Amino acid sequence: MSEVTLPTEVQRIDVGDAEIHVEVTGSGPDLLLVAGLGGRGAFWANQVQEFAQHFRVITFDHRGCGDSTPDKVVYGAEHMAQDVLAMMDAMGIKQASLVGHSTGGAIGQHIALEQPERLSKLVLSCSWAGPDTYLTELFRTRREILISCGPLAYLTMGTYLAMPSSILQPQMSSARKFMEERLAAFPGLEVELSRINAVYTHDLRSRLHHIKVPTLCIGSSDDQITPPGFTQEMGELIEGAQTHLLARGGHFAPIAATADYNPRVLEFLTA
Repeated sequence: MSEVTLPTEVQRIDVGDAEIHVEVTGSGPDLLLVAGLGGRGAFWANQVQEFAQHFRVITFDHRGCGDSTPDKVVYGAEHMAQDVLAMMDAMGIKQASLVGHSTGGAIGQHIALEQPERLSKLVLSCSWAGPDTYLTELFRTRREILISCGPLAYLTMGTYLAMPSSILQPQMSSARKFMEERLAAFPGLEVELSRINAVYTHDLRSRLHHIKVPTLCIGSSDDQITPPGFTQEMGELIEGAQTHLLARGGHFAPIAATADYNPRVLEFLTA
């Protein structure tokens, strides 16, 4: 028996100097799904309906991204965390579980440290506590490609890095069409550079031991953007955290390894 497709309600939430495009699916305890560098709630397409069988699932486009107010730069992961808290306030959400992917995990870390009472559980998905030479050089290079070669080359490199070839290759029957779809979602040079800078500057390595929110750190053994050592490090720094590495899935594990990713995250969230 197949699960019933639940309807999605679209909202527009004012967070002060920007309006955030929000989509709400299902009912029950609140669950925030926070996307990474791309900043679009559509990233979670493979999770929403399954998770909504247990939760009121909330996805959203970050400021400057997707259908939220365009041309809005960010000033670090902490600034993005403030947007999430303002959105929760506007929606009357006192507490929620949060699944943050990559940069979304950096956002979740800030909330767990600054306002832990707002989170019931935290999932750090393919995220990191602080940079090392590998991460710094990777994003320095991606920044240079964006500035020197333009958005198309930047997005192409990012896509090849993030998605396992076994998933990506069959999707690319037409490279032009494939990349044009991604280019249409590009938020603009100034906004994207501000978001890359948020990655550069995120470093809570010395503070993660203060997180007391029940936490799952999940990553992929073949992740080329945030390698598995980052997931293991977060799990070691956060007292009582669970750590789980998927055998495959790359950086976009929620998309590329949905069948393994979803049950493990749901097991943690519903325990």
